[in-house]
Amino acid sequence: MDFDVVVVGGGPAGAIAAETLAKAGRKVALLDKAGRIKPCGGAVPPRLIRDFQIPQDLIVAHARGAKIFAPSGRAEMMPIDADGYVGMVDRDVFDEYLRNRAAEFGATRVTGSFSRITREREGFATVHYRENGQAPETTIQAKLVIGADGAVSAVARAEIKGKTKYVFAYHEVVRAPAADTAGWDADRCDIYYQGAVSPDFYGWVFPHGDTASIGTGSARKGFALREAVGALRESAGLAGVETLRREGAPLPIRPLKKWDNGKDVVLAGDAAGVVAPASGEGIYYAMLGGQLAGEAAEDCLATGNVKALKTARKKFMAAHGQVFFVLGFMQSFWYSTDKRRERFVRICGDKDVQSLTWQAYMNKALVYAKPTAHLKIFLKNMAHLTGLARA
Repeated sequence: MDFDVVVVGGGPAGAIAAETLAKAGRKVALLDKAGRIKPCGGAVPPRLIRDFQIPQDLIVAHARGAKIFAPSGRAEMMPIDADGYVGMVDRDVFDEYLRNRAAEFGATRVTGSFSRITREREGFATVHYRENGQAPETTIQAKLVIGADGAVSAVARAEIKGKTKYVFAYHEVVRAPAADTAGWDADRCDIYYQGAVSPDFYGWVFPHGDTASIGTGSARKGFALREAVGALRESAGLAGVETLRREGAPLPIRPLKKWDNGKDVVLAGDAAGVVAPASGEGIYYAMLGGQLAGEAAEDCLATGNVKALKTARKKFMAAHGQVFFVLGFMQSFWYSTDKRRERFVRICGDKDVQSLTWQAYMNKALVYAKPTAHLKIFLKNMAHLTGLARA
């Protein structure tokens, strides 16, 4: 069967890409592995819920703030304004909803594991996949391919060959503790900037309704993620709660310099490297990237101009490249030592910092509306950078 587009990977990026193309009337196949659950903290901003029309019953928790822990153990509360929140989703349920929605708009769901791409027929790419681990290859032909197959994308390795930087994340999904458990708050995200939890990233305890995600990440080779999560559970008073599953995955935190091969392949989501540095947030950026890849593919099909594929990256970086740059600097500087982490947490206690941080997070844009607040924050940052401010 011939398709206009085959989307490889059925996470948020791939599902939204398939939905975007199906809505445009294109014949699209969504190829995804069976039984895949992405290891993820599951945080989503209100803008994602609005832009992609996500039903509220998929939001299993609404965090109304965060508690930030410094290496010394001192903590700063970062409350969100009355109308704001951080939404939490369970990825197994959330991703399947998105895949089903793409199918409802006309995408054809195909279950299998991607193998390779060949080109025996003029104007078509042949996507090879296996329906189960050892089965013979099956093929689909399409004019274009969208690679949305995750951080270690086989499509990207074969067709783009770009490089990115990774944080390796590990989390444990546990049964949510009783409401009266000391230190536990089902309406709050706990974030640990402590070298013992992560030497270059952070640890977290995120509420998920009936469950919770406890995890950490690091780009440092050999750092014992599982042991760090065990110690985090102990310090957070969650060592005794039931563990439901354990998961790990690499997180790319630098967008690839190229997202297309110049002829018939474009990348989206983790495959394109669009997980935010410093925060590790990826769901919103994956879905936006999927939408932009779908729109670029539609433009390419409509005009016959393969240069249209480049617009996915161009539009994404125009909207969010500055944010990624700022977050990348923040991670490389503030997360590098416990002394700097201590100062960073102190900065997080500033009301102006909190307000601008949450506005930027919830709306996925840098905030320019308060120049005096920005100046104030800049001066405070300089004081901490130069050591003039107390940690």
